Amino acid sequence: MTLSYYNVVLFNGRYMKRNEQQGIREYYRTFAILPVEILVIIIAFFISMIVFSYITWDIFMQKDVRFDGRVFNLLSPYVSDTNTKIMEFFTFFGSPIFLIIANLCLVGYYLFIKKNRWYSIRILAFAISSLLLLFWFKFFFNRPRPLVPLLREVPGLSFPSGHAFMSFTFFGLMIYIVFKEIRNNLLKTLLIIGIFLLVVMIGLSRIYLRVHYASDVIAGYSLGMLSLVISIVVLEGFKKFAVRKFSRFKEKKIKTVK
Repeated sequence: MTLSYYNVVLFNGRYMKRNEQQGIREYYRTFAILPVEILVIIIAFFISMIVFSYITWDIFMQKDVRFDGRVFNLLSPYVSDTNTKIMEFFTFFGSPIFLIIANLCLVGYYLFIKKNRWYSIRILAFAISSLLLLFWFKFFFNRPRPLVPLLREVPGLSFPSGHAFMSFTFFGLMIYIVFKEIRNNLLKTLLIIGIFLLVVMIGLSRIYLRVHYASDVIAGYSLGMLSLVISIVVLEGFKKFAVRKFSRFKEKKIKTVK
């Protein structure tokens, strides 16, 4: 009786340990097969949140503007007529005029080429909501622009940079589309690198022209990443929902015909 009891206990103990080990293996296996792009998006989201929080705390709570001053001093020796024209060229790609046209072209691409009306509406809705979010942050922080612009005064508030934020959300979405839809790996890589460098140059041009502080641009990028991640998650969720809905509708139609 005693021996049988201990055998049962020993068996149960081994069984529970084996189940526990199997559960741990299943957990790590699930984590391992998580798509790389999802992991990158999650990491980028939290890093952007930390960076934006730190910048706002440092600038508005600690009143520390030494970093912005150092960046202006670092760029001062490179100011020239040629470099100014180059920077004006790049800053155009983050301007409201260009981004409005570019967003409408992207909406038209999904509306007329991809034949996905609801997807195009969602993209337009995200562009408008991002713009409203930008205005809210600008008026909330109410930071004036640099006092001595390189060329001319620019109206509006400084924090976060609208060029950095809006270009990051739009071109970031373009990078995601290229990553998902372009099959040629070489072309995909070149396009992603080219678009990424364009976004960097847009932000750099705003600092060079002294219409934004460096902290404005970094905050704009960080906020843009947060907005972009939310947009991608919602768009992908809607895409899966639409595919599932269409499949069910198709199945019902087939059954009705039969």
